[in-house]
Amino acid sequence: GAAFAPAAAVAAAPAAVPAPAAPAAAAPAFHAEVRHAQVGRTRIAWYERGSGPPLLMAIGTGSTMAEWDPALLALLARDHRLILFDYPGLGRSSATAGRRVSFALLADRAAGLLRAIGIDRADVLGWSMGGFLAQQLAIRHPGAVRRLVLAGTNPGGSQTVLGSPEDQRIDSDPTPSDAAALRVLYPRTAAGRREGRAFLQRLDRASDAGTIPDDFDVPARTIRAQVEAEDPWLRSDANARALRRLALPVLVTGGRSDPVVPPANARRLARLIPRARLMLLPGAHAYLFSDRVRFSERLRRFLSPSSAPSSPASSRPSASP
Repeated sequence: GAAFAPAAAVAAAPAAVPAPAAPAAAAPAFHAEVRHAQVGRTRIAWYERGSGPPLLMAIGTGSTMAEWDPALLALLARDHRLILFDYPGLGRSSATAGRRVSFALLADRAAGLLRAIGIDRADVLGWSMGGFLAQQLAIRHPGAVRRLVLAGTNPGGSQTVLGSPEDQRIDSDPTPSDAAALRVLYPRTAAGRREGRAFLQRLDRASDAGTIPDDFDVPARTIRAQVEAEDPWLRSDANARALRRLALPVLVTGGRSDPVVPPANARRLARLIPRARLMLLPGAHAYLFSDRVRFSERLRRFLSPSSAPSSPASSRPSASP
């Protein structure tokens, strides 16, 4: 709230000299408060940040809700109520006993989380494996998704273009070294290496400050289960066929130099989805972190309540918002 100088101090000041204004009170620092929601037999850990229309954020393979770039979150939280969560068996969420991991199951859990916390309909951002969940969420629970943003992901089945075997191995490694992980997340240049190191430093600072949860428990068995779920995803064209029936606005984004999910996947997704827009940005798999200002601005415009409905995607993708 506004701060005012004490009335006595103002009265004592000479008439010709205004009393100095008291410094404005600093806004309280954000602190991530982890909560839990019971969804079926699974206890899902989640936290929220920001205010505005809800934006559910689904992250990639073997990552917790603490591994989004804090700088990107700060930008998105200006206009959205971010809902971040841990997948079953990762971080602070319990495992789902007796259920084989599938992206349909993860989508059902995400829909259940939204219901449990009182959100009827949300915008959804899915990055990498989180994009598989996001697609299934829009297909299986269309009433729960207002608009969909797909980032660095693929449509599954014969429409998928895979990265090199080495890059795929790094991406699915339960315990990659920082150096290996950064090789696929950021461009393999001196500038890319600097940006990768800066990202790790932002994670450390945010964890110490409490603006992201101290939530980095990633059991190898859960990662293996997530990786195994990709086999049926890549063998079946069912998801790609279902995308043709989506009726909601979709923004498909990709990194022009992504070695894990080559940009051809974004182009194919945009052709499959009737109301998709396509945007390719410079960068590797973490292009939404390295080009976060442009990414967040494009996201803000696309998710704006006043944004016009999408028209079919152009065959000439934009490199800018």
